[in-house]
Amino acid sequence: MAAKIIVLGSVNGKLEPVFQKLTSLHQKQNFAFAIITGNLFAVDQDDETVSRLLKGDIHVPLSTYFTVGTLPLPERVVDRINKDEDVCENLHFLGKRSVTKTSDGFRIVALGGALDKTIIGGQSKEQHLPLHTADDAKILRGANTADILLTKCWPSRVWENSSKPPTAEHRTIPSTDEIADLCATLKPRYHFSASPTDFFYEREPFFHPPSNPESDEKLVTRFISLASYGNAAKAKAMYAFNLVPGESATSIPPGSTLSPFVTRSSPKKRSAPTNDQANGRSHHGGGRHVRRKRDRSPPPGPDRCFFCLANTDVDTHMICSIGEDSYVTTAKGPLSSSETFASTGLSFPGHQLIIPLPHEPTFRSMGEDAGKTYKEMVRFKEAMQTMVATKSKFKLGTVTFEISRQSGIHLHWQFIPIPSDLIRKGLVEAGFKVEAENREYPPFEEAKFESGVDEASDFFRLWIWSNDSDTGIQAKELVMRFDGSLRFDLQFGRRVVAKLLGLEDRLYWQDVVQSIVDETQDVEKFKEAFQPWDFTSA
Repeated sequence: MAAKIIVLGSVNGKLEPVFQKLTSLHQKQNFAFAIITGNLFAVDQDDETVSRLLKGDIHVPLSTYFTVGTLPLPERVVDRINKDEDVCENLHFLGKRSVTKTSDGFRIVALGGALDKTIIGGQSKEQHLPLHTADDAKILRGANTADILLTKCWPSRVWENSSKPPTAEHRTIPSTDEIADLCATLKPRYHFSASPTDFFYEREPFFHPPSNPESDEKLVTRFISLASYGNAAKAKAMYAFNLVPGESATSIPPGSTLSPFVTRSSPKKRSAPTNDQANGRSHHGGGRHVRRKRDRSPPPGPDRCFFCLANTDVDTHMICSIGEDSYVTTAKGPLSSSETFASTGLSFPGHQLIIPLPHEPTFRSMGEDAGKTYKEMVRFKEAMQTMVATKSKFKLGTVTFEISRQSGIHLHWQFIPIPSDLIRKGLVEAGFKVEAENREYPPFEEAKFESGVDEASDFFRLWIWSNDSDTGIQAKELVMRFDGSLRFDLQFGRRVVAKLLGLEDRLYWQDVVQSIVDETQDVEKFKEAFQPWDFTSA
């Protein structure tokens, strides 16, 4: 059933007249919810109005969402939000960088504030200041899809392919490639922004190339920028429309154009699988753990997946490096501790995760994204291998392993340092093979199938690598294929390495979760050591 939604431009502190107007319209139209683009508050917002809003004396008639515009939020509003409370009844802060699913089933992705180019590598920490980073935009690309995209900045060159040439004023509007890439990736049904001056802009609808050339899906975006409420030019400041949750267009609307971002070659996502078995352990979100159930519930989407950066519960302090298609984080509850390899020159655990941005259980399910995602993950792996060998004066090698299951949720690789001597003596390879035999698993094979996009079976993959500087690099890739009937131990890789390192007491990550302070220290030490090899900071 279609829901009616209303969107407003910047309110600029005119809270009472705006919500009075909304009350009148809502009584007639029965909107599902409202969205405010741009600034809700004024630069010189009077304290009395803020007090009346917080006390509920200003009536907000329906669920109304807002994010950060060009101004910081009032301090007392920030205090209320920091308590994880709504500003007042029906007034909800989306967060500066967020993915929200409404009670009606609509998916809103928001990125407030202007791009701060002075921050290179990392996310903006303060959620209430009107600035975001390039990484904030990159993180939200992991949301995969959106019904509504809400940004302060315009996407760069949004008028390309349009029959409406941009005015001189349009060309001066703050716009960024980061927002263009975000829109191209998410392919939202509506993309709203706030006009910096008194004008309304609505581009012709534009369609995106389908993810699958054989698909009949119609991916159409409408970009709309609203004037501020009560503007002197009386430009349009309110926009109402009907939308059905989860429904895609059945045809391209007349007058539509090709996406202005089509040359950006943005990532194309496929839908998530329909099984809830996690591919290993969670590493974000305070120790919450996905467990196998007989009565299977729907799989978590990107906003609830602890490997997805679009999840607002992600522990961003654990993120070490973000590429175009994947990222590196420290493992929560690492197998190795900061003391494990200290004698070899490594002052941090070194147990890392390499995680693709697409929310998919296998490379195969990524489709045409698989190749470039795999290559970047390999690049991260090889860079960290070199870092570990160099920092340890070639005393340490590494193991990296992957569980690829169609019944998984989000693919990832686990990367752990291990003494080179164990690798050179063949003990690491033997350890994995013996454990597999003891569990009556299929045998390992030496194989190289790159991303494995053409591999139909489930599999466990292991990379063993060392470089002792004298005899050179020793590397081997081993694969164990199995079908869905095998009850594969998701702790298999960690279990073998724990035995090899004598760390059986650290087998279960839940038992060795660190404090945020310790986690942050380990991340900073890793980032400092990795910096010479971190290609994302080049």
